[in-house]
Amino acid sequence: MKSLSLVASLVVVEVLCALFFVANILSSVIGFAPINWQLSEFIELGAALGLLIGIGLSVFMLMTTLRKNHKMTGQLRAASGAFMELLHDRFGEWGLTPAEADVALFAIKGMSTAEIATLRGVSEGTIKAQTNAIYRKAGVTGRPQLLSQFLDDLVDVPS
Repeated sequence: MKSLSLVASLVVVEVLCALFFVANILSSVIGFAPINWQLSEFIELGAALGLLIGIGLSVFMLMTTLRKNHKMTGQLRAASGAFMELLHDRFGEWGLTPAEADVALFAIKGMSTAEIATLRGVSEGTIKAQTNAIYRKAGVTGRPQLLSQFLDDLVDVPS
């Protein structure tokens, strides 16, 4: 929230500065000068400084955001790796064969029986038999429960 209000403040300052410059140019073109030239010069100087400060803060915020993004990308990769380790550990605990582990992974990814059969180069009947064996070994009745086995380990829900 703090950064959002800072961004909003920067935008407001930069818009006001830009509006001043546009109004100043228009008054020069029209020949209308509502304030004397010395005061106008000081206001222009302040507006230019405001724009420069806005640029500096915008660059700072962009760099901060890019650093956070890089850090979160690393954390996401680590979490993805941890999830794959968790999958393989569970598959081992359940005693899944390598073929069943592949089918279970595809099922967890949300692929249909037909898609898994095509990827594995086997019949849909074979995939159905393997998924039934997976569910039996995992002690679940279907895909939603199979997926929840892993989500429960990843999501720490306070009691």
